Amino acid sequence: MKKKLIIDPFFLILLGIATSFSLPPFNYFLINFLTFALFFVFLFKRIDTQKQKKVFFFYGWLFGFGYFLTNLYWISISLTFDEDLKFLIPLVIFLIPAFLAIFYGLFVYFFVIFSSKSIINSFLIFSLFFAIFEFIRGTILTGFPWNLIAYSFAKQLEIISITSLIGTYGFNLLCISIFTSPALVVLRQTYREVVVFLLFIITLFIFYFHGNHYAKKFYKSNKVIHDYKIRVVGTNIGLKRFYLDTDPVSVIKELITVSNPNLDEKTIFIWPEGILPSVFQNELVEFKWLLENKFNKNHLLVMGINSEMMNDDSLNYYNSFTVYDNEFNLLNSYNKIKLVPFGEFIPFEGILSKIGFKTITNNYQSFTKGDQRNIIEIKKDNFSLKVLPLICYEIIYTGKISSDNNFDFIINISEDGWFGNSIGPKQHFVHSIFRAIESGKYIVRSANNGTSAIVNPIGEIEKSLDLKHNGYIDFIERKKIQPTVFSKFGNKIFGILILLYIFFIISTSFVFSFKRTSTGFKNK
Repeated sequence: MKKKLIIDPFFLILLGIATSFSLPPFNYFLINFLTFALFFVFLFKRIDTQKQKKVFFFYGWLFGFGYFLTNLYWISISLTFDEDLKFLIPLVIFLIPAFLAIFYGLFVYFFVIFSSKSIINSFLIFSLFFAIFEFIRGTILTGFPWNLIAYSFAKQLEIISITSLIGTYGFNLLCISIFTSPALVVLRQTYREVVVFLLFIITLFIFYFHGNHYAKKFYKSNKVIHDYKIRVVGTNIGLKRFYLDTDPVSVIKELITVSNPNLDEKTIFIWPEGILPSVFQNELVEFKWLLENKFNKNHLLVMGINSEMMNDDSLNYYNSFTVYDNEFNLLNSYNKIKLVPFGEFIPFEGILSKIGFKTITNNYQSFTKGDQRNIIEIKKDNFSLKVLPLICYEIIYTGKISSDNNFDFIINISEDGWFGNSIGPKQHFVHSIFRAIESGKYIVRSANNGTSAIVNPIGEIEKSLDLKHNGYIDFIERKKIQPTVFSKFGNKIFGILILLYIFFIISTSFVFSFKRTSTGFKNK
């Protein structure tokens, strides 16, 4: 008994740690067939022997803690830039995984409560509750849908193309079932468990063939040539500019040099998020002299910059996506609506600020979130382009990017330098691949200290800049495809899949009960 108290927690944490290696940038997805199957077998074999159901919450929490501890350690790096926040590093390393692991503990607890002696039935319930609590994790308290197990397949584009139909949460549900299905063979009581295992493996191949067909259809679609060249600028400007009072003039000059403007080419330049230190949106026009003889009327500029606005006698700050002409005159703007907790705003700021908590990305108060995400129209004479703006963290939310599909492509601007040379920026970029497939739109991503790229609607990275390099890539033409099923219906499709699972669970419960009754084993 004492050995179990030591071995079981170690085993579950180890399973969680091993599962982390299935995620980007490693993507050893095959390991999940082992870890998920072992996790399910471990739980199923203890349902009858472990009378205290609350213990199962602890089992799930241990697995989740091991999982998140190893794939989210990089969040603590953001605290190294401010001496006043370094004392929080040990807390962040352990508290964030400990909090997120609660969702895994809850899913296991509910799984055990609703499970039965039927292996197939319990297998479906396990998958269902796992997926539901992953959805809750991605939506509650602003949501943090980072490192869903579906991202294990990030490099298998043919397989993840199914997200154009069912979205990432729907795909995540099926991934959990697929990875757990070998447990059916291990625990099998009849041939039915083997049949269900084979059905889920076949499902994986169906996804692959669908993706192959979908890609061929995409390659045959019509091309659209842009009237304006879209130049995506990627930079490697250090974050010390925020703390050393770096002169914004030197940063703007560097950005101009990297952008390499040609006065004869119609070009829209895209600069990363929050790239200029100590300059607000309405102040940028004061630096228009830097653009003389470098930019002209053939040029437009998209960039991320902070803005401020008086509302009800208080000064509010925003993280903004802005469009300027060649003299830094503001043409259009969008204020970020999904803010990063503790990075851009402090929950319960009135209380936590008194004990030393402050936002990581600025030295003033929390940012205020924008009212709504609108399509931004970039207009110039007879030219018009509609883009959907996503600032940094907003790219991680599946099914929430827009209710309006009437735009040409997505522009994502980001600052990834807060997480150093870790796996964090690489994990962040992978979300762009999934959002491109789900929406059926190109994603144009400009990042500082991160991956700048052009991702097409089948998830292919058509052009990219390596991390930690200055440079640019040009987006000149795109293929036009019809809106995806998921872009029309969003996470309602995940709801339909949940109902299907419930239907199968009820069906297998009925069959199992009938079988027990007919063979004389009905409970009294």
